Amino acid sequence: MYAMHNDIPNKRHPPNAGPHPSTQKNFRYICASYIVKTMDILTKSLSQLFIPRQKAMDLITLNAADIQQRQLFSLLRKAADTEWGRAHDFKSIRSYRDFTQRIPLQSYDSLKPRIMKMINGEKNILWPGQVKWFAKSSGTTSDKSKFIPMTREIRAAQYQGGFDAVAAYLRHNPGSRFFSGKGLILGGSHSLSPLNRQAHCGDLSAVLIQKLNPLVNLIRVPGKRIILMDEWEQKIEAIVNSASNKNVCSLSGVPSWMLALIKAVLRKTGRRTLSDVWPNLEVYFHGGISFEPYRDQYQTLIPSPTMRYVETYNASEGFFGLQDDPASPSLLLMPDYGIFYEFVPLAEVESSNPPAVAIDGVETDKNYALIITTCGGLWRYAIGDTIRFTSLNPHKFVITGRTKHFINAFGEELMVDNADQAISQTCRQTGARVKEYTVAPLFILHLGKGLHQWFIEFEKPPASVPGFESLLDQNLQQLNSDYEAKRYKNIALMPLQITIAAEGSFYNWLRLKGRLGGQHKVPRLSNSRLFIDELMAISRDRK
Repeated sequence: MYAMHNDIPNKRHPPNAGPHPSTQKNFRYICASYIVKTMDILTKSLSQLFIPRQKAMDLITLNAADIQQRQLFSLLRKAADTEWGRAHDFKSIRSYRDFTQRIPLQSYDSLKPRIMKMINGEKNILWPGQVKWFAKSSGTTSDKSKFIPMTREIRAAQYQGGFDAVAAYLRHNPGSRFFSGKGLILGGSHSLSPLNRQAHCGDLSAVLIQKLNPLVNLIRVPGKRIILMDEWEQKIEAIVNSASNKNVCSLSGVPSWMLALIKAVLRKTGRRTLSDVWPNLEVYFHGGISFEPYRDQYQTLIPSPTMRYVETYNASEGFFGLQDDPASPSLLLMPDYGIFYEFVPLAEVESSNPPAVAIDGVETDKNYALIITTCGGLWRYAIGDTIRFTSLNPHKFVITGRTKHFINAFGEELMVDNADQAISQTCRQTGARVKEYTVAPLFILHLGKGLHQWFIEFEKPPASVPGFESLLDQNLQQLNSDYEAKRYKNIALMPLQITIAAEGSFYNWLRLKGRLGGQHKVPRLSNSRLFIDELMAISRDRK
């Protein structure tokens, strides 16, 4: 039949016109099928590399207390002959109690003099040898930069965390085609720049990409030149141009900035959803800020029923945890990344000598400030994050906010996770979509009480702002009993108020602060009105 068809001349397909269109179509189908099968084989082959670690993770996380004890004394032993180790006589420390009594809790400011020595090329200060790379972090409460030492050991731990996140994902998704295409990594906007002849700095993602195994670059987009660009808006355009026509299977980055990239891709391609652009996209590894306020928008823009979301918890200071079970939002604390963890009850954080407990002393459903000692040379360092354990065997937790970013102006103890959950739930109830928000107390002095003022930039505003206010207030009361108690009959707290932000207010605030891209974020909650007043001033200028 095939021969007869090609022997018969016709106007639509002349004899000398080459292969018949149906033949070309069949050839393309055969090639596509071959490529898919090849990629499936590749994914299955590469997935085998993760199996030993998948098995090891079970044993490691179930023996976290013992491993943590070993981590502590390994860190002390390695740093015993450093300037810091000699100053605190590490060689004589025999117990965790000795450790806590010998070294008080540290902040960046207390470690900064020694970090500056490291930047200037001095060796054996907080960690053995000379440290040449530093992660630049501006934080959220100051315009001044912090420079976090990026030793070989802490970089290796960061890479291990990324490997383990993929291992956990593949374990729960055996049909994955993770390696059949590219992984799009959206990093920070700082270019690598020399601090001096001895040291270099950059955003965490820039430092890690600069030192990444070249083999990983084969399955990653965009290229190093683009990812290290320091002008955020130009970088977004370059990423869109380089990646929109690629076969992207995974995304990695901060939710707010990744959302901006997705919308830029859709504008460039003219497509309605990201599934139309990248049909093989299957997973998004996210971190840096809570995903909850953005979840509904992602599910709208990526409607694929097979799309999955995996949270990771890493910062310039280290990689701490990952979501190992897609059915639970809790993160698994990773005890073997060269980090020793301590936990200070949030209620004690402001005391002069706050008590800390190791991992074997924590309780569930209690907010703790996270304290870390790392192979990056940070000793009993208060990172500024708060967490709450949901399980102790293994140790799983949720991130609840920042030690400086909660509201307790009226005894309500409102945490960021309460606010994120409430805003997400209210959006689902009303059909609204929130782009960004921040909250601060508003004191009504003549009444001797006050309220929470919410400054919200909507992607899609609710039909009724008063109705949104009422629902949001009800949801907060259901999530936080202290807030509910203070709201009872308006005794201490009056109903919350929403002020609508002009479009682009939060973006311009970040731009003016030099914080576009990366893991930079808007403070969600604050006892101070500093952030909200600055944002509201920008909003007034834009109206």
